[in-house]
Amino acid sequence: MVDTVNSLATRVHELLVGFLTNGPAAVGTTTAGLHDVVARATALGPHGTWLVAAGHTGLADLACVQGRTDRAVFHLDAAVSAGYNDCVALHVAAMRPLHDDPRFRALYQRMRITQADLDEFFWLHQEMQIMSQDAQQATVDNIDRLDTGVSPLPQAPMPTREPNTPGVLITRLDLAAAQTALQQVVMKAEFQRSSGNTSLSLIDDSWDYARARHDARHADELDSRRLRAAEARAFVERPGAGTTLVPCPPLGSIAYPS
Repeated sequence: MVDTVNSLATRVHELLVGFLTNGPAAVGTTTAGLHDVVARATALGPHGTWLVAAGHTGLADLACVQGRTDRAVFHLDAAVSAGYNDCVALHVAAMRPLHDDPRFRALYQRMRITQADLDEFFWLHQEMQIMSQDAQQATVDNIDRLDTGVSPLPQAPMPTREPNTPGVLITRLDLAAAQTALQQVVMKAEFQRSSGNTSLSLIDDSWDYARARHDARHADELDSRRLRAAEARAFVERPGAGTTLVPCPPLGSIAYPS
């Protein structure tokens, strides 16, 4: 099959979801897959450059997880050369140990961004944090539910504005992967709970049908509330946000969303 931007973006999404879902066990597969993406995206020419950056960014993240500082800086340098400019991501806790490295400081200073794109970067990373918190809360809310319904994890719509820089596309992929991975975890737990309750309703005469109906109504209310909250979080471009390329905020000046 001939590679396209869409097919390689889908492949990056699959690799990121696999790593987020399986953790350290997927490091080898994810690393090999991202190297393959870099090679195949390079062959696409200018249209695939942002995917080259996405591949190198993912490899840098994996190197950080493994404590391989030199490899992390190498891949980040390559990512920046290919258009990566998510200065917000470079202030996450895992990246802060690199801030004193002169090589890292040099590559950071090469990045350029617009205010409009910076606004979206903050929103994308904030949404990753909110999704994680929502997934944790959903797990708590669904403990001991007796109904057989299944509650998906609502997601805020992905921004559709035309970004000023290709780095935004990379972080949108990161958010999409986080959304998918969290949704899969939540749905797996929900189906297990639902199937367990279905079995109880068939074999146990002591099953509390009134409690199950009450839990179903309560779950529906929570689902509606979460859906409205997700829809309300949709990104809204700030009027007058600058579209001129400028240096990123000074290293260390950005507080990563919590």
